[in-house]
Amino acid sequence: MGKKTGPNPTDRAKSGTKRSLLTDGAGVPVELTVDGANRNDHKLMAETIESIPVRRPKPTAAAPQGLCLDKGYDYKEPRALAVALGFTLHLRSRGEEAKELTRKPGVRARRWVVERTHGWMNRFRRILIRWEIREDTYVAMLHLSCGVIACRASGLLK
Repeated sequence: MGKKTGPNPTDRAKSGTKRSLLTDGAGVPVELTVDGANRNDHKLMAETIESIPVRRPKPTAAAPQGLCLDKGYDYKEPRALAVALGFTLHLRSRGEEAKELTRKPGVRARRWVVERTHGWMNRFRRILIRWEIREDTYVAMLHLSCGVIACRASGLLK
């Protein structure tokens, strides 16, 4: 394959790519990082957050900034990074969130927003299966799909 690929631990060590995606609350992509499939999720967190293309406003008590993560980020480094960057961390396993949703009416799930955006990206045939050998071409296609998703979310495209 090309750069930013690695053996996929769930697919008999075939080469694969992992996308680390940061979205806003509505699921609009903000930043994207790519690496080999054998890289742990929490190892991509710092790179993803630090490469946000716009200046992030400082979080305040009146306007905190939440960071919703799944169980793949339940390590000391991501927790320390979230605190250092001023995020309010929301970190639960799948089972914990599912139990709360069934017990408390009106509670909204947080993790599905990023999963939905990954699903939207997978609707682009060129993204679902990585055909590009070169890393820069693949990243360009990912950014193009993120741009289309952002335009659709804003109502510019239908």
